[in-house]
Amino acid sequence: MLQGKVTTTPLEFEKTIWEMERALEAMKARAKEDPAALAEEVAKLEKELGEARQAVYTRLTAWQRVQIARHPQRPYTLDFLERLAPGFLELGGDRAFGNDAAMVAGLATFGGRKAAFVGQQKGRNLKENLRRNFGCPHPEGYRKALRVMRLAATFGLPIVAFIDTPGAYPGVGAEERHIGQAIAQNLLEMSELPVPIVAVVLGEGGSGGALGIGVADRILMLENAYYSVISPEGCAAILWESRIHAPEAAEALRLTAQDLHQMGLIDEIVPEPEGGSHRDWDKSAQLLEGVLLRTLEEVCALDPGTLVRRRYEKIRRYGVWEEKGD
Repeated sequence: MLQGKVTTTPLEFEKTIWEMERALEAMKARAKEDPAALAEEVAKLEKELGEARQAVYTRLTAWQRVQIARHPQRPYTLDFLERLAPGFLELGGDRAFGNDAAMVAGLATFGGRKAAFVGQQKGRNLKENLRRNFGCPHPEGYRKALRVMRLAATFGLPIVAFIDTPGAYPGVGAEERHIGQAIAQNLLEMSELPVPIVAVVLGEGGSGGALGIGVADRILMLENAYYSVISPEGCAAILWESRIHAPEAAEALRLTAQDLHQMGLIDEIVPEPEGGSHRDWDKSAQLLEGVLLRTLEEVCALDPGTLVRRRYEKIRRYGVWEEKGD
């Protein structure tokens, strides 16, 4: 596992910043031999780098945030669990077909509180991605998650769901084993579970694959994550008949945490380290930990009846409509 600050490959819009960072590192290395001679140049470059970062990262477009959410070195579910709940005990299998490695589920102690965790998991290389199915769960993945959530309800444990998937797997095998039914069953039962549920969108929140573990009392979203009914590329292919219009589609979909919070579809935005969570896994986990601890404290204080009623009311508030007479 990568620890702390991570050396990353720059995204297209970050290349100027990346070059300045490399130049600053080289200058600081030279300055160790004669600090006084290069102190002024180091200070000047640090100031220019800070201004460049602010210019880019405070005005990110929707498409740029999608790129950050998909960064191959962004921390995934197990990376956060390693830092937030190091005693995580993973449970496998749906007791019907098999074990889906694209979905992880289990029990852990977090902040002194026992809890159940479920979440999608991607791979770091081709071999691992094939095993994890690129973070796209099969029906048995959703049934496994539901099995663990039912277990949590039996013992009165809160549930934390980490969302990070391009979408549920759309292959023939998944359809044969009723992927739509599995997701629908999760939506139904999660809306009625008498225990607190907190969902956190870590990176990609793709369509029904994300919703399958996304019914919750509180929905948190990392600053550079996205949550959408369809990918920008898929939307562009339908509306413009070309995936090259994905940046325009991303803007039109209003899929960023900032847009969704403004529309009342998520409850809180979790800040990330400057440039994205992929730059510093430990700091990103620390930022999430504070928000998650506070949120769990709030929802765990509610009785089961109030939880379920408010969850239902929350879902009913989604969307805007207008009724007209005949």
